[in-house]
Amino acid sequence: MAVAFKIVVAIALAVSSLSALRALSRPETEPCDLLPPLIVAPALIAMAVLAELIAMPASTWSARLVGTNSLVCLTFIPLIGIGPLALLLLALRYGASSHPAVSGAAAGLAAGGIAAAFYASHCTDDSPLFVAIWYTMAVAILAIAGAFAARRVIHW
Repeated sequence: MAVAFKIVVAIALAVSSLSALRALSRPETEPCDLLPPLIVAPALIAMAVLAELIAMPASTWSARLVGTNSLVCLTFIPLIGIGPLALLLLALRYGASSHPAVSGAAAGLAAGGIAAAFYASHCTDDSPLFVAIWYTMAVAILAIAGAFAARRVIHW
């Protein structure tokens, strides 16, 4: 069940980010209007973390948080996501985004969601605590890279 949960959260992030990205490719879109759908994946993780903290003894929390694959996760999610991020940034060149950095960050979130979905099927660390920390940091790397790259790539 935990493996399926990781994949569902990653897909929810990818779908909501792709939806936001599509809207951001138009000049009339305001980024603030796109926040509600983007809250779905973090809300799912927050609820799972809360449930785990309630269900598991406090003595196991640190081991579940660190896991055994934290550095692998921080390496492979960004590596898997580089290709989708590059493709999404190239697609954004054909849009008319008036918020390039925000659009790039959304592209990074979408690429991170896609990469996390693939990585989650192979990662043996299934704790929501692990996912909340390490997957989030790995996806954030792609979002930050997307924001910086978009400033140079996206213009109209």
